[in-house]
Amino acid sequence: MGKTLAEKILSLKSGDIVIANVDLVFLQDTTGPLAIKQFEESGLKTIAAPEKTAIFIDHAAPSPTQQTSNDHMLLRRFARETNCHIYEVGNGICHQLVAELFANPGNIIVGADSHTVTAGALCAFATGMGSTDIATAMALGKTWFRVPETFLINLSGSFRKGIYAKDLILSLIGQLGADGATYKALEFGGESLARLTMSERLTISNMVVEAGAKVGLFPSDEVTQSFLSSQGRGDSYKPLYPDADASYERIMSINLASLEPMVSFPHTVDNVHPVSEAKGIKLQQVFIGTCTNGRLEDLALAANILKGKKRYSDTRLLVAPASQQVLLQAIEKGYIHSLIESGATILPPGCAACLGLHQGVLGDGEACLSTANRNFKGRMGNPEAMIYLASPATAAASAIKGEITDPREV
Repeated sequence: MGKTLAEKILSLKSGDIVIANVDLVFLQDTTGPLAIKQFEESGLKTIAAPEKTAIFIDHAAPSPTQQTSNDHMLLRRFARETNCHIYEVGNGICHQLVAELFANPGNIIVGADSHTVTAGALCAFATGMGSTDIATAMALGKTWFRVPETFLINLSGSFRKGIYAKDLILSLIGQLGADGATYKALEFGGESLARLTMSERLTISNMVVEAGAKVGLFPSDEVTQSFLSSQGRGDSYKPLYPDADASYERIMSINLASLEPMVSFPHTVDNVHPVSEAKGIKLQQVFIGTCTNGRLEDLALAANILKGKKRYSDTRLLVAPASQQVLLQAIEKGYIHSLIESGATILPPGCAACLGLHQGVLGDGEACLSTANRNFKGRMGNPEAMIYLASPATAAASAIKGEITDPREV
């Protein structure tokens, strides 16, 4: 019997237990301090592979509070003492930087953040873990997994105008439910794969955890090779596909041409509706960015919709590029100019308003349409606010109207 992508990377069949060497362990500034404290309280002195360990200051960057600044000091001290990588304020979001700098096909990546799954777009077995597990992985250079069973998501057809990868993954989460793929690998296949860009794949892999999945994997193909070459890592490419006779627990088929613009309603990601059921909902804020939709393609899409237009006067528009590389490219291509002229506020590369720590906390009763991955009560800093999730196109169109809008109408 052949193997799925998850089984190939972990080299065992689903249900088996494997102790695996890790290719990257990473921390970020909200969960990282706890992992370091766990590391130090356990009496551990050294990390197994400094070159395979990274710290990212991205979630509350620049620091909004005294305690956060002290946490950042702890992270910087630990990086100096262990000689691991550290990425400072303004470099960007950990998941985007992992894709740009580290993730390669066949890698095993663990991070102290649930959206570590993003790197599955590059055919890396990438998953989030708790602080104790991350501390142990740093010390030993290895960790253990139960090899997950796999759901195959077969994709056919092409996106119609105004429909994007965010609409696909929201639709899939709506079908599966918030716990419908708990500890499963979601593997994406089908004839449409070659038409999905790396940016689109990253968006999809990023959100599989919202259905409970352990990992979201794309095969390593020519799209992967092209992306790695663009990042100066072409030598790291290797093709990696599931076997033709691999066994799947469940097979789902989605025709991309059948999709509509989708919106997640408060307060759960799987509360998914077509945009037609959301039209007219008033918005006080629109947020474009995050590790889900803060890449160059996303900013280009938003800028093209907003170019020559103005945001609605009573609707704030915040834009946060996912990395410094994305920001520089967006400046070079004129996207930032168009966004600023439309009335957008450009935030530094990082998580910004997503986590609700700063740079866009909502007021009581306010509603925000965000391109992020979560809309739980209080996610953006106020449990009395409402968060809707949608694509950058829907977000840009809604910013113009001041209410949730079908992007095909703008």
